Amino acid sequence: MTEFKRFIRDIPDFPKPGIVFKDITPLLADAAAFRALVDALVEPYRGRVDTVLGIESRGFIIGAAAALALGTGIAIVRKPGKLPYRTHQASYELEYGSDTLEIHHDAIGSGHRVLLIDDLLATGGTASAAIELVKRCGGTVAACAFVIELGFLGGRKRLAPYEVHSLVHYGGD
Repeated sequence: MTEFKRFIRDIPDFPKPGIVFKDITPLLADAAAFRALVDALVEPYRGRVDTVLGIESRGFIIGAAAALALGTGIAIVRKPGKLPYRTHQASYELEYGSDTLEIHHDAIGSGHRVLLIDDLLATGGTASAAIELVKRCGGTVAACAFVIELGFLGGRKRLAPYEVHSLVHYGGD
């Protein structure tokens, strides 16, 4: 959906040299665009999911709005040490190292169908770790939805066989 592209600004060399950060804050700040974004993300999943999973941190914002639109609750995945209750952990590889995500052990009901939501799909490492956490909680991933997909980084292939829905594409497939 190219109409959303005009609300996404490129920030060169953030958070480090050579990276072009895709800033969605202008999209979130425009009420009509934000509503259209949420509607476009959730429409394929009405009646198909029990829980939305938002990934830190922009996934919290979009995921909360999506959960309201779908009439579900939201579970969250965070960096280590940010959740106050017992957690499951999953680690994943980054370009230069590794990272870990956590979820409350009871955040997702057994058998719940989960829609994973984040702002950006790049290599798929973060989403893969989130999928692992959904499974550890006893849920099943219905689909993964993203505002932006950087197709040239191959994240969609890494998430196979899960359904991937993204609204704005840059390069790749």
